Amino acid sequence: MNQFKHEPALQKESRLTPTNPSGGLALVLASGGMDSCVTAAIANQQHDMAFLHPNYGQRTEKRELKAFNEVADFYRVKRRLVVNVEHLTQIGGSSLTDETIEVAPADLNRKGIPTSYVPFRNANILSIAVSWAEVIGAVKIFVGAVEEDSSGYPDCRKEFYEAFNRVINLGTRPETHIEIVTPVIGMKKSEIVQKGQELGAPFHLTWSCYQTEEIACGVCDSCALRLRGFQLAGIEDPVPYMTRPVYP
Repeated sequence: MNQFKHEPALQKESRLTPTNPSGGLALVLASGGMDSCVTAAIANQQHDMAFLHPNYGQRTEKRELKAFNEVADFYRVKRRLVVNVEHLTQIGGSSLTDETIEVAPADLNRKGIPTSYVPFRNANILSIAVSWAEVIGAVKIFVGAVEEDSSGYPDCRKEFYEAFNRVINLGTRPETHIEIVTPVIGMKKSEIVQKGQELGAPFHLTWSCYQTEEIACGVCDSCALRLRGFQLAGIEDPVPYMTRPVYP
Protein backbone atom coordinates (compact mmCIF):
# COMPACT_ATOMS: atom_id res chain seq x y z
CA MET A 1 0.00 0.00 0.00
CA ASN A 2 1.24 3.45 -0.86
CA GLN A 3 1.12 5.32 2.44
CA PHE A 4 1.96 8.71 1.03
CA LYS A 5 -0.46 10.52 -1.18
CA HIS A 6 -0.21 13.98 -2.67
CA GLU A 7 -3.53 15.77 -2.87
CA PRO A 8 -3.85 18.13 -5.85
CA ALA A 9 -4.61 21.72 -4.99
CA LEU A 10 -7.94 22.90 -6.30
CA GLN A 11 -7.97 26.21 -8.09
CA LYS A 12 -10.34 28.25 -6.03
CA GLU A 13 -10.59 31.99 -5.58
CA SER A 14 -9.23 33.11 -2.23
CA ARG A 15 -10.31 36.13 -0.27
CA LEU A 16 -6.80 36.64 1.02
CA THR A 17 -4.05 39.01 0.11
CA PRO A 18 -1.05 37.16 -1.37
CA THR A 19 1.06 35.16 1.03
CA ASN A 20 4.21 36.90 2.21
CA PRO A 21 7.05 34.40 1.70
CA SER A 22 9.73 36.54 3.32
CA GLY A 23 10.09 34.17 6.26
CA GLY A 24 10.79 31.14 4.07
CA LEU A 25 8.76 28.00 3.61
CA ALA A 26 6.74 26.73 6.58
CA LEU A 27 5.14 23.30 6.89
CA VAL A 28 1.81 23.46 8.73
CA LEU A 29 0.33 20.38 10.38
CA ALA A 30 -3.27 20.89 9.32
CA SER A 31 -5.83 18.62 10.93
CA GLY A 32 -8.80 20.56 9.60
CA GLY A 33 -9.66 21.78 13.09
CA MET A 34 -9.95 25.23 14.59
CA ASP A 35 -6.54 25.40 16.27
CA SER A 36 -4.56 24.31 13.22
CA CYS A 37 -6.57 26.72 11.06
CA VAL A 38 -5.66 29.68 13.25
CA THR A 39 -2.07 28.42 13.33
CA ALA A 40 -2.09 28.45 9.52
CA ALA A 41 -3.44 32.01 9.56
CA ILE A 42 -0.53 33.01 11.80
CA ALA A 43 2.03 31.22 9.60
CA ASN A 44 0.52 32.84 6.51
CA GLN A 45 1.56 36.27 7.76
CA GLN A 46 5.26 35.65 7.13
CA HIS A 47 5.65 32.38 5.27
CA ASP A 48 4.81 30.51 2.13
CA MET A 49 3.06 27.36 3.32
CA ALA A 50 2.96 23.62 2.71
CA PHE A 51 0.22 21.60 4.45
CA LEU A 52 0.51 18.09 5.90
CA HIS A 53 -2.52 16.10 7.05
CA PRO A 54 -2.63 12.73 8.85
CA ASN A 55 -5.27 10.07 8.32
CA TYR A 56 -4.99 7.58 11.18
CA GLY A 57 -8.37 5.87 11.23
CA GLN A 58 -10.05 8.48 13.39
CA ARG A 59 -13.85 8.38 13.52
CA THR A 60 -14.21 11.61 11.54
CA GLU A 61 -11.36 10.94 9.10
CA LYS A 62 -13.30 11.79 5.91
CA ARG A 63 -14.76 14.99 7.35
CA GLU A 64 -11.38 16.15 8.67
CA LEU A 65 -9.78 15.51 5.27
CA LYS A 66 -12.52 17.57 3.62
CA ALA A 67 -11.86 20.42 6.07
CA PHE A 68 -8.11 20.16 5.45
CA ASN A 69 -8.51 20.54 1.70
CA GLU A 70 -11.00 23.39 1.99
CA VAL A 71 -8.76 25.33 4.38
CA ALA A 72 -5.81 24.64 2.05
CA ASP A 73 -7.87 25.95 -0.89
CA PHE A 74 -8.71 29.06 1.10
CA TYR A 75 -5.03 29.81 1.64
CA ARG A 76 -4.10 28.72 -1.91
CA VAL A 77 -1.72 26.08 -0.62
CA LYS A 78 -0.47 24.12 -3.60
CA ARG A 79 1.99 21.85 -1.80
CA ARG A 80 0.01 19.30 0.21
CA LEU A 81 0.80 15.88 1.61
CA VAL A 82 -1.78 13.50 3.09
CA VAL A 83 -0.24 10.60 5.02
CA ASN A 84 -1.99 7.42 6.11
CA VAL A 85 -0.73 6.59 9.60
CA GLU A 86 -2.86 3.47 9.85
CA HIS A 87 -0.69 1.76 12.42
CA LEU A 88 -2.23 4.05 15.06
CA THR A 89 -5.57 2.35 14.39
CA GLN A 90 -3.98 -1.08 14.66
CA ILE A 91 -2.34 -0.08 17.95
CA GLY A 92 -5.65 1.28 19.27
CA GLY A 93 -6.02 2.49 22.85
CA SER A 94 -8.11 5.55 21.94
CA SER A 95 -11.82 6.20 21.50
CA LEU A 96 -10.92 8.04 18.28
CA THR A 97 -9.45 4.93 16.65
CA ASP A 98 -11.19 2.03 18.42
CA GLU A 99 -14.95 1.66 17.89
CA THR A 100 -15.23 -0.47 21.03
CA ILE A 101 -14.17 2.48 23.21
CA GLU A 102 -16.92 5.03 23.74
CA VAL A 103 -16.23 8.71 23.09
CA ALA A 104 -16.76 10.10 26.58
CA PRO A 105 -19.15 13.02 27.00
CA ALA A 106 -17.57 16.38 27.67
CA ASP A 107 -16.18 17.01 31.12
CA LEU A 108 -14.31 20.31 31.11
CA ASN A 109 -13.30 19.82 34.74
CA ARG A 110 -11.65 16.45 34.12
CA LYS A 111 -8.17 16.15 35.64
CA GLY A 112 -7.01 12.93 33.97
CA ILE A 113 -6.23 12.15 30.34
CA PRO A 114 -9.43 11.45 28.34
CA THR A 115 -10.11 8.32 26.29
CA SER A 116 -9.69 10.39 23.10
CA TYR A 117 -5.92 10.57 23.65
CA VAL A 118 -4.17 8.68 20.82
CA PRO A 119 -0.98 7.26 22.39
CA PHE A 120 2.08 9.25 21.25
CA ARG A 121 0.27 10.35 18.09
CA ASN A 122 1.99 13.70 17.75
CA ALA A 123 5.46 12.16 17.85
CA ASN A 124 4.51 9.86 15.00
CA ILE A 125 3.15 12.74 12.91
CA LEU A 126 6.02 15.09 13.75
CA SER A 127 8.56 12.52 12.59
CA ILE A 128 6.88 12.43 9.18
CA ALA A 129 6.66 16.21 9.12
CA VAL A 130 10.38 16.59 9.83
CA SER A 131 11.24 14.15 7.04
CA TRP A 132 9.15 16.10 4.52
CA ALA A 133 10.34 19.48 5.83
CA GLU A 134 13.95 18.44 5.34
CA VAL A 135 13.27 17.36 1.74
CA ILE A 136 11.30 20.46 0.70
CA GLY A 137 13.52 22.94 2.54
CA ALA A 138 11.00 24.15 5.11
CA VAL A 139 12.48 26.20 7.95
CA LYS A 140 9.53 25.96 10.33
CA ILE A 141 6.93 23.37 11.27
CA PHE A 142 3.81 25.06 12.63
CA VAL A 143 1.71 22.97 15.03
CA GLY A 144 -1.63 24.03 16.51
CA ALA A 145 -1.08 22.34 19.86
CA VAL A 146 -2.87 23.87 22.86
CA GLU A 147 -1.80 23.19 26.44
CA GLU A 148 -3.51 25.63 28.76
CA ASP A 149 -7.15 25.23 27.74
CA SER A 150 -7.35 21.76 26.21
CA SER A 151 -8.06 18.09 26.87
CA GLY A 152 -4.77 17.61 28.70
CA TYR A 153 -2.96 15.42 26.17
CA PRO A 154 0.66 14.85 27.26
CA ASP A 155 1.97 15.34 23.71
CA CYS A 156 0.49 18.84 23.57
CA ARG A 157 2.78 20.26 26.26
CA LYS A 158 5.33 22.98 25.57
CA GLU A 159 8.10 20.81 27.02
CA PHE A 160 7.31 18.07 24.52
CA TYR A 161 7.90 20.37 21.55
CA GLU A 162 11.04 21.84 23.09
CA ALA A 163 12.39 18.30 23.43
CA PHE A 164 11.40 17.43 19.88
CA ASN A 165 13.29 20.45 18.58
CA ARG A 166 16.39 18.99 20.19
CA VAL A 167 15.69 15.67 18.47
CA ILE A 168 15.43 17.45 15.11
CA ASN A 169 18.76 19.15 15.69
CA LEU A 170 20.41 15.81 16.50
CA GLY A 171 18.73 13.73 13.81
CA THR A 172 18.92 15.81 10.63
CA ARG A 173 21.72 16.95 8.32
CA PRO A 174 24.14 19.51 9.80
CA GLU A 175 22.98 22.10 7.26
CA THR A 176 19.30 21.49 8.08
CA HIS A 177 17.67 24.06 10.34
CA ILE A 178 14.05 23.23 11.12
CA GLU A 179 12.18 24.60 14.13
CA ILE A 180 8.82 23.49 15.48
CA VAL A 181 6.66 26.53 16.26
CA THR A 182 3.54 26.34 18.46
CA PRO A 183 2.02 29.84 18.35
CA VAL A 184 -1.23 29.03 20.17
CA ILE A 185 0.07 26.60 22.78
CA GLY A 186 -0.31 29.03 25.70
CA MET A 187 -3.61 30.56 24.57
CA LYS A 188 -7.07 29.90 25.89
CA LYS A 189 -9.60 28.74 23.31
CA SER A 190 -11.35 32.10 23.48
CA GLU A 191 -8.06 33.83 22.66
CA ILE A 192 -7.54 31.47 19.72
CA VAL A 193 -11.02 32.37 18.43
CA GLN A 194 -10.26 36.06 18.80
CA LYS A 195 -6.92 35.69 17.02
CA GLY A 196 -8.57 33.79 14.21
CA GLN A 197 -11.25 36.43 13.89
CA GLU A 198 -8.56 39.12 13.74
CA LEU A 199 -6.71 37.27 10.96
CA GLY A 200 -9.80 36.28 8.99
CA ALA A 201 -9.36 32.55 9.58
CA PRO A 202 -12.07 30.49 7.81
CA PHE A 203 -13.71 28.94 10.86
CA HIS A 204 -16.70 27.92 8.75
CA LEU A 205 -14.50 25.43 6.88
CA THR A 206 -13.08 23.70 9.97
CA TRP A 207 -14.21 20.56 11.81
CA SER A 208 -13.57 19.72 15.46
CA CYS A 209 -16.15 17.09 16.44
CA TYR A 210 -14.73 13.73 17.56
CA GLN A 211 -17.68 11.51 16.69
CA THR A 212 -19.91 12.77 13.86
CA GLU A 213 -19.22 13.89 10.29
CA GLU A 214 -22.50 15.50 9.17
CA ILE A 215 -23.44 17.82 12.04
CA ALA A 216 -21.15 18.34 15.05
CA CYS A 217 -22.47 16.64 18.18
CA GLY A 218 -21.83 19.56 20.55
CA VAL A 219 -21.24 17.27 23.53
CA CYS A 220 -17.80 15.63 23.05
CA ASP A 221 -14.74 17.21 24.65
CA SER A 222 -13.58 18.80 21.41
CA CYS A 223 -16.98 20.34 20.63
CA ALA A 224 -17.31 21.57 24.21
CA LEU A 225 -13.89 23.24 24.25
CA ARG A 226 -14.57 24.84 20.89
CA LEU A 227 -18.07 26.05 21.79
CA ARG A 228 -16.89 27.46 25.12
CA GLY A 229 -14.11 29.31 23.31
CA PHE A 230 -16.54 30.94 20.91
CA GLN A 231 -19.00 31.70 23.71
CA LEU A 232 -16.36 33.38 25.89
CA ALA A 233 -15.11 35.33 22.88
CA GLY A 234 -18.65 36.53 22.18
CA ILE A 235 -18.53 35.21 18.62
CA GLU A 236 -21.00 32.84 16.96
CA ASP A 237 -19.46 29.54 15.87
CA PRO A 238 -20.43 29.13 12.18
CA VAL A 239 -20.32 25.31 12.29
CA PRO A 240 -23.72 23.52 12.67
CA TYR A 241 -24.35 21.53 15.87
CA MET A 242 -26.96 18.97 16.90
CA THR A 243 -27.09 20.77 20.23
CA ARG A 244 -25.33 23.90 21.47
CA PRO A 245 -24.97 23.72 25.26
CA VAL A 246 -23.71 26.79 27.07
CA TYR A 247 -20.42 25.76 28.65
CA PRO A 248 -19.13 27.54 31.79
